[in-house]
Amino acid sequence: MSRIGRKPIPVPTGVDITIQPGTVTVKGPKGQLAEQIHRDITVTQEGTEIVVTRPTDRGPHRALHGLSRSLIANMVEGVTSGFSKTLEIQGVGYRASLKGSTLDLALGFSHPVSVEAPEGIEFEVPQPTRVIVKGTNKQLVGETAAKIRKKRPPEPYKGKGIRYEGEYVVRKVGKRA
Repeated sequence: MSRIGRKPIPVPTGVDITIQPGTVTVKGPKGQLAEQIHRDITVTQEGTEIVVTRPTDRGPHRALHGLSRSLIANMVEGVTSGFSKTLEIQGVGYRASLKGSTLDLALGFSHPVSVEAPEGIEFEVPQPTRVIVKGTNKQLVGETAAKIRKKRPPEPYKGKGIRYEGEYVVRKVGKRA
């Protein structure tokens, strides 16, 4: 087993890890996550650290090694502190409101747009022009935020639409007389 590029994952107290052939399950204060791991990658627990090793230094094994290590590290972080993405809504009359677990968006269409929260995701609307997507699964948080942004992406002429917090939209010059 190659130990090149070894970077163990620290496990905080209060997090339980179950390693079975092909599956790693992480249970913590915010929930439980499980992930399938490729059969060539070996995952072991050494004290308070998780070590991911690969059989060779060939390209495909190196790629799987990094992927597996990142997925497990994200699961540990997700069940301890969680992940969040913030979206900003810009435009006259564009706003968001929360009704139960459903996010209602007024985006300049003739009808309101509703987005249901998938299991494991919750929405927060601190202001009518800000939406926070929270959850333990990093991939699901990013995917849900991208689906909301896709309802009305920012347009380059007036900058109206839904964008990620801190996202820069390149503005274009309109028609000239």
